[in-house]
Amino acid sequence: MASNKEVEIKFRVAGLAQLNRRLRASGFKLVTPRTHEMNTLYDLPGFKLRKKGELIRLRKYGEQWVLTHKAKGKAGRHKSRVETETKIADGNKMDGILHALGFTPSFRYEKYRAEWSDGHGHVVVDETPVGNFGEIEGPPRWIDQTANLLSISSADYITLSYAELFAEWKRRTKHSAKQMTFREIG
Repeated sequence: MASNKEVEIKFRVAGLAQLNRRLRASGFKLVTPRTHEMNTLYDLPGFKLRKKGELIRLRKYGEQWVLTHKAKGKAGRHKSRVETETKIADGNKMDGILHALGFTPSFRYEKYRAEWSDGHGHVVVDETPVGNFGEIEGPPRWIDQTANLLSISSADYITLSYAELFAEWKRRTKHSAKQMTFREIG
């Protein structure tokens, strides 16, 4: 089981091809090509985890399953929190275990993700039903240097989660979707 401090920022992506060119020109290598990802957040009755600022996520990324716990984070210039995750052999069985323990799905979101690295940190490019986003994850100084290389100003940093970005999108568009899936948003 891997546990580490996750430090990241998100940013909106106007042009996917342009960002990919900038990544290559900045020395990044594509680690994982565009892959479908489905995420389900689980919570206890009364949203006990959400109220504490924590989450349990079961993710299917391509054919791999990963279970993640994220502790309450600190949002400043960068978002940081302790993240503990482990690979799961059978996501459907893990879903059954979570249900047996009293957890129920509280939110689902999907995206297509490509992962890039320069050996010091990661940049991911996410195509979601509510727009395209990038994430820069690594040491804070490296995040800022990488953002500068990619022509992203600190004013463009986003520290919201995908659930928060979805809620913001719903308020702005008045859409009735309950989940951030391509099928529901169309």
